Amino acid sequence: MVRIMDVPSDSHLLLETAAAELSLAIGQLARRLRIEVNPGELSWSQNTVLARLERAGAMTTADLARSEFVKPQSMGTTLADLEQAGLVQRRPHPTDGRQVLFALTAAGIDARRKRSLARREWLLAAMDRLDPADRQTLLAAAALIKQLAES
Repeated sequence: MVRIMDVPSDSHLLLETAAAELSLAIGQLARRLRIEVNPGELSWSQNTVLARLERAGAMTTADLARSEFVKPQSMGTTLADLEQAGLVQRRPHPTDGRQVLFALTAAGIDARRKRSLARREWLLAAMDRLDPADRQTLLAAAALIKQLAES
């Protein structure tokens, strides 16, 4: 593992520039995907909660707050909005009567499916406009970005 302090100063500047550019590019792509597949519908936090519930299944407010690095009060507000929209529902906790679990409703599952499909379709169309060499470069970059994310 290379630490920034171990890299010569010219290389350090290059790494700093690359990190800033990568961060900017990933942020721009994430914002563009949000705009393309979710024009004015759900907030970022609402979408991340729906995605978390889709992957993990029913969760308590506290567990969701911890997993999304927000305060339980903020998560409670997000869940209340999603519940009012009919995208999540409360369920009793199977072993602790004091707790409530939140789970996706059929409408929530459908919203996630539609959003995922729209994202994939937009991304495929955007990638199709690239020349074949750039698509290969993008594929290699995706593997590296995944490696960074998992490190």
